[in-house]
This record gives sequence, C-alpha cells and structure tokens, in this order.
Amino acid sequence: MDRDEGGFFRRAGAAEIAAVLIFAASFAIPMLTKSVLVYSVLNQVLVSVIAAFSVWIMLRMNLMSFATPAFMALGGYTVAILGRHDITNAAVLILASFAVPALVAVPLGALVLRLRGTYFVLVTFVLAQIMQLILFETPTFTGGSNGISGVPPVNLFGMDMMTNRQVVLFACGLALLAALITAVLTRYFRQHFAAIEENEILAESLGLVVWRYKALGFVVSSGIAGLAGFSLVNMLLTAHPSSFDSIISVDFIAYCIIGGRVSILGPIIGTGVMVYATQMFGTHGQYAQGLYGVLIMVVVLLARGGIVGTVTALIRKARGV
Repeated sequence: MDRDEGGFFRRAGAAEIAAVLIFAASFAIPMLTKSVLVYSVLNQVLVSVIAAFSVWIMLRMNLMSFATPAFMALGGYTVAILGRHDITNAAVLILASFAVPALVAVPLGALVLRLRGTYFVLVTFVLAQIMQLILFETPTFTGGSNGISGVPPVNLFGMDMMTNRQVVLFACGLALLAALITAVLTRYFRQHFAAIEENEILAESLGLVVWRYKALGFVVSSGIAGLAGFSLVNMLLTAHPSSFDSIISVDFIAYCIIGGRVSILGPIIGTGVMVYATQMFGTHGQYAQGLYGVLIMVVVLLARGGIVGTVTALIRKARGV
C-alpha cells in the first residue's frame, strides 16, 4: 500500500483538523474564567484525553492495550525525578517524558506484539500491574508508597508555571502536542492501520510489514501515555503509585469506545462526556465504574460506532449518502 502523495495538511481529514482546533481553542478557557472548579475539570479532561489517545492509537490496529498507566508512570516519574535534580526546563521534560516510555516500549513491543486478542490484553494488563509493584518496591528511586512529593513547577521560557491558570495552560499545550502527534500518525498511516484492523493475516499476505506498523504504533502510543503522566504529575506536583493504578486503563478504554473508535474525535468526545458525567455524580463517585459499564453495553448493543460514529451515520442518512 503506497502512502498518499503530498503534504500532511493537504491530506488531513476534517476530524484531524477539528481535533487540533479543539485543543487550540482550549487555551481560551483558562483566560476567560478564574473558577478553580473549571480549572480542575479541564485539567482532568486534558490528562485523560491524552491517555485516551494512547489507547485509541492501538485500537486503530484492533489492539486493546491496558498498559497505558504503566507508560504514564514512566513519563510522570521521569519528570518527578528530573525535578528532584532541579531540571525543570519544559522542552527537556516534554522530550524526556515522551522518550523514556517510547524507548522502554521498543523491547517490550518485540515481546507483546507477537500476541493477539485476549493474550495481548492480559499481558498488557500484567505490565501495568508489574509497574505498580516496581513503584512500590523501589523506595530509594521512586519513593515507594510515599511517592515523590514537592515536584517543582515547569519552567517555560524562563517563567515558572506555578499558578492554577498557568498549569492549565501548560496542560492545554501538552494536549495540543499529543493531538498533533496522534493526528499525524493515524492519518499518515491510516491505510496501513485500517488493513491491520480489518484482517491482519490478509494484510500480511498481501505484503504489508505488519510488525513494523504495530511496533511504530506501540512506541508512539507509549510516548503519548508518558505525556499524560507528565501532565498529571505537573497538575498534582506529586508522583504517587496510586495515580497510575492499572484499573484506570478501563476508564481510558471506555472513553474511546463510548466516544467512538472510528475517528480521532471519539476519544475527545468520550473523555469530555464521561469526565463531566463523573463530576455530576460528585459524592457518588463509586457509581462511575457502573456508569461506564452501562454505557459500554449500550454502545456495543445499540450504537457500535460510539457517539461520533452514530452521529456521523445519522447525518449521512439524513443527507441520503
């Protein structure tokens, strides 16, 4: 399968452009309000949507990965450890939080990407569990059960991003970067990923080097998860094992399925809807997992394309396409 000719922007789809514009517009929100609640919810959405991008990239190849929290931990703890050594430059931290998980994903990918279906799911879940064990059992390096507290604020262009507004603005920047990387990767290799998703064995028999694109997706997905970990640690100014519990991978997968797997807008819409719904439950947060379960069943049974896919199908039907 040959790649399309011409530059990315000439080939960019409406969904990719819309996704980038959404995060570009998000910079206006902290400038228009001083509400701490708005800042908190927006921060949660931005962290979660970056993590959801990581999951969605793998779903584009029909691989459901539960390893996102593990790579988030690698990115988050990398930033915290560097901060402990007075390294706070934003460019250095962004590069490190992306590169460390991505590099770790190279040898791991060589092992786990040989697996398919249930076996892949189970192994990625075990990876997240192993990371939890490592974080707790290496106190001299990670702080163990106490984590690493007092992480210094990020320094951007000589200015410490200390205030709530500055933290949210920086989170907007990380989300925009993650959206750009995700859009470029999934759009540029959309035919390759689609072929793998549809029928991996057939794609391989037709000459597609399947392992190359799966490895590329896994490495980039891991790097984006590291950015989510960076954003989370920067919000909390603490890196703690409980922030990277393996169970949160269920949330990120739910965001993608509920929003819709067919478009990059799926994880964005799904994350926004579910984080807001969780906030509405407020003091009844214990019902959040049940809510995810009910919505996933509804989506699987009635709207398999998720919110975005269902809306798109209805619009096409209305237009007679």
